[in-house]
Amino acid sequence: MIFPCILSGGVGTRLWPLSRKDRPKQFLPLFDGESLFQMTCKRVNHTGFAAPIVIGSNTHRFQMGEQLSDLNIEANTILLEPVGRNTAPPALMAAIIAAETDPEALILLLPSDHLIRKEDVFLETVHAAEDAARNGKIVTFGITPSEPNTGYGYINVASGGEAVRPVEQFVEKPDYERAKAFLKEGSYVWNAGIFLYSARTMIDAFKQFQPELYRDIAAVMETRHSDLDFTRLDQASFEKLDNISIDYAIMEKSDNVVCAPVSPEWDDLGSWSAIWSVLDKDECGNTGLGDTRFLQSRNCLAYSQQSLVSVIGLKDVMVIATSDSVLVAHKENAQDVKTVVDQLKAEGRHEADRHPRAYKPWGYTERINAGGRFAVQSMMIKPGKRLSLQSHLHRTEHWIVVSGTVEITIDGQTRLLTENQSAFVPLGARHTLHNPGKIPVRMIEVQSGTYLAEDDIQRHTGDV
Repeated sequence: MIFPCILSGGVGTRLWPLSRKDRPKQFLPLFDGESLFQMTCKRVNHTGFAAPIVIGSNTHRFQMGEQLSDLNIEANTILLEPVGRNTAPPALMAAIIAAETDPEALILLLPSDHLIRKEDVFLETVHAAEDAARNGKIVTFGITPSEPNTGYGYINVASGGEAVRPVEQFVEKPDYERAKAFLKEGSYVWNAGIFLYSARTMIDAFKQFQPELYRDIAAVMETRHSDLDFTRLDQASFEKLDNISIDYAIMEKSDNVVCAPVSPEWDDLGSWSAIWSVLDKDECGNTGLGDTRFLQSRNCLAYSQQSLVSVIGLKDVMVIATSDSVLVAHKENAQDVKTVVDQLKAEGRHEADRHPRAYKPWGYTERINAGGRFAVQSMMIKPGKRLSLQSHLHRTEHWIVVSGTVEITIDGQTRLLTENQSAFVPLGARHTLHNPGKIPVRMIEVQSGTYLAEDDIQRHTGDV
């Protein structure tokens, strides 16, 4: 059985302002309403694959859970990393988890933010590499290059027509001239960061090449404990792990690494220009997502989260409009978005990291407007979910139900509110919300007071 391990970390700067630290690109519903994370999960939701092991950031736990739920896919484990530690620790942690169920398990290690358009070609290559993995090889999948791209690492693969071939050399990201030479030579492929290996092989490789890291990760895995649908690790122990990639830790040291070249129309979508290149276009080469219009424009990309975006008389330009930020850039400057994000971070701007929508265990909130003494946000409460019993020291709240029926409790008094009804929460009142129905509840919350930050919450236990 192959256990897919889906890596879902990332900080979300290259597709800003839509992608941010609290909502990186793998969770953005850019592809007919689906995200790259969901497409990756569906890719391995087939016969021959076990339920996925998902390893991702604690910050994104509710997005991972909700997007899996939307697909009706139940994970083997959703393992939460307290901090990012690159790809080596997850590679071993997945092996340890899979081996507990099946000592002969194979693990397919997959980034969650890659687009693969020819999924059948990719899966055929995975299955063709199974025997090599079962025989103790670590298989890396190399993408046949379509251009001299300097943003990827390369793998020099031995000549031959076999599905799986020896690796001659791993090469760091080259300059343009060297990348052109690689493309001309024909024996080099892009390193996609996708691996197939047996649990036993990876555990043995860590014991041989990274014995101290192996002991540290094994000790961290002993701290596993459940929290709702997630598995947590001890933060202090995890933070001490080496921040190292699987390539440096194992691949470049081992003599049993092989490569399976494949051409599945793969892209890691590292910029808005890359997003434009893979989406459908009109007869003038324009791509619009959301409420967008084009006039006398060519090869442009426009994205609108809420407002109408019109592009007139432009060529090769990207316009990305969210509810709190707008990006306008030439496609040739797509990689410079990261520079803008770095500047915003240096200025302490929330737009660098925080998305207007914040996911919660019960649903989400989304900022609408805010001023010196007020804030307005929408709320969605999923069926059957309840907010914690809480109170605030510095703000009052006013709730207006837009749709659905919600059960509210304020200082021990419980009643139902439905569409167009409202309630007021006084300063210091203990309150909670519960959706007893079968459809999501949608509400507007108006906060008013001297301090409106998220940390003005006192949580209470006991009866509501």
